[in-house]
Amino acid sequence: MKSHDWDELASAAQIASGYAYAPYSQIRVGAALRTDSGNIFAGCNVENGSFGLTICAERVALQSAIAQGERNFEALAIFTSDANAMSPCGACRQVLAEFVQRLPIISIGRGNLRREFDLADLLPEAFGWPAGEAPQQQEV
Repeated sequence: MKSHDWDELASAAQIASGYAYAPYSQIRVGAALRTDSGNIFAGCNVENGSFGLTICAERVALQSAIAQGERNFEALAIFTSDANAMSPCGACRQVLAEFVQRLPIISIGRGNLRREFDLADLLPEAFGWPAGEAPQQQEV
């Protein structure tokens, strides 16, 4: 991607981080996902006292895109000013891999330090059902 494309995506992630609900970790994260149609979907982390119910910014952005009918993704930016630049957690990697194998990712952390990744490198052997072999749901 061109640097100005990353700038727009990073800005959307930074804005989203300001909406994060992170009373436990104190790490406010924003993410912005660009679709192949050029739309940007942002999300922030939303923590919960029952920690397993916490949802990461990357999954919020992805699920927002899915809810709007988007299925093809080009790039992801992650932003936090509260920690070093981070890679997506394992759950986010797997959820993203459901829709895209290769995805350029930029992460921006404290002090504007940047790290770059590709989803395929972060999750080289993503779990997935073989095409057409998902179990059929039983009618109730």
